[in-house]
Amino acid sequence: MNSFEHLTTPRLALRPFDPETARAVVEGDLSMLEPAEGWPHEDTVDGLSGAVKYGWPAGWMITLGGKIIGDCGTHGPADPQGVIEIGYGLAANYRGHGFGTEVVGAVTNWLLGLPEISAVVASTLADNFPSRRVLEKNGFSFTGFDDEGQALYRRDAATAR
Repeated sequence: MNSFEHLTTPRLALRPFDPETARAVVEGDLSMLEPAEGWPHEDTVDGLSGAVKYGWPAGWMITLGGKIIGDCGTHGPADPQGVIEIGYGLAANYRGHGFGTEVVGAVTNWLLGLPEISAVVASTLADNFPSRRVLEKNGFSFTGFDDEGQALYRRDAATAR
């Protein structure tokens, strides 16, 4: 997978970051973008930095009415078994309105539609119950906790077909 497609949900448009835009956000230059209040959020730069450094697709800008309210992407390419990890985040004012559920659904379904992807995984803080609920609403199964106390979730391609 060398690039991401433009995705839509009932209320949102997910626009793929191009490498130049991702680099600009990492460097703090938002001049060419229309961010909503609170975006980029605390994890945006961290999430984009790996993509910029290693040259993999940077993910999507989550837009509502043309304004960027969040971002979603992968933690790199899939592993040799076809498992890929996603991460997502919204500006604080846009949490709790179902946008995360729409985004995770659209991204997960798109990824699981790719022949090389066998499963999508995600992790979240154990006490981040809204994020855990987003994953559960999208068919992810809780698989346990990692050594750092993160709640781990997985959705296999077989459940998407």
